[in-house]
Amino acid sequence: MLVLLPPSEGKASSGRGAPLKPESLSLPGLTDAREAVLDELVELCAGDEDKAREVLGLSEGLRDEVAKNAELRTAGARPAGEIYTGVLYDSLGLASLDTAAKRRAARSLLVFSGLWGAVRVTDRIPSYRCSMGVKLPGLGALGAHWRGPMASVLPEAAGSGLVLDLRSAAYAAAWKPKGEVAGRTASVRVLHAPTRKVVSHFNKATKGRIVRSLLTAGAEPKGPAELVEALGDLGYVVEAQAPAKSGQAWSLDVLVDEVH
Repeated sequence: MLVLLPPSEGKASSGRGAPLKPESLSLPGLTDAREAVLDELVELCAGDEDKAREVLGLSEGLRDEVAKNAELRTAGARPAGEIYTGVLYDSLGLASLDTAAKRRAARSLLVFSGLWGAVRVTDRIPSYRCSMGVKLPGLGALGAHWRGPMASVLPEAAGSGLVLDLRSAAYAAAWKPKGEVAGRTASVRVLHAPTRKVVSHFNKATKGRIVRSLLTAGAEPKGPAELVEALGDLGYVVEAQAPAKSGQAWSLDVLVDEVH
């Protein structure tokens, strides 16, 4: 099983670990594309601060994020699972998983990123600010920048098992499963059952809980149909829609009564 996650906008501090080694990150086929984004982002943020804030879509109160990006080559690095914070990651609670569940997380979780493309939770990265929606002056829109490298790297990472897609739309734009990979991909929404509406906060929290439940239970569904069964066994209410034709992903709606 491969679980595709969005990053968090807020991130923990880099700490005092050894600096980033881009060549050590998982999915080495993305290395050149990562270096290109990293080079331009560092140069941008080391120059005109106001321009950098405009490009990155940062408010006046987030000026410190520009300075942080300028030092990405020398800043301390920590496992990505410790860098990403926020509602989804709080609910996932990687640090409190038992040893076996942590091993499953290291093997199956993949976090998408405007800067790194995608990283595993064990990959050591510095704290940064660069969303997938950013359009860099030289490279252009990051979603488009990543599509080519992702198209060649992600099918191999997906292997032959289930792909559980929990990404937001901006990050889903960087890679869309195709062909037989799409047929074993399940894209998940979380809906407030009484209103049938997506509510951002509990959407993220529930996705975090879903991943934690699967990891803790040691569930290894082989495809979307088995995933629906596994989630039902774990107490979730799921409505599934199989693809109308080959080459499309399954759509799963997880229904939640309480917003929390």
